[in-house]
Amino acid sequence: MATVWRLLKRHGWSWQAPSRRALERDEHAVELWKKKVWPQVKASRRRVTAGSSSRTRPDSP
Repeated sequence: MATVWRLLKRHGWSWQAPSRRALERDEHAVELWKKKVWPQVKASRRRVTAGSSSRTRPDSP
């Protein structure tokens, strides 16, 4: 992250962060999404079995 900051600074850019949260933000909906949806999204990236490193051949049993 420090390298990114140095690059931004070198080019005259600065770190920008929102000064406040959006007024329309629904905290209850955000918490619900974090508890129910995010674990499913995060887990779906993991493969159950070992994959193949070949782009042209499928996995071998």
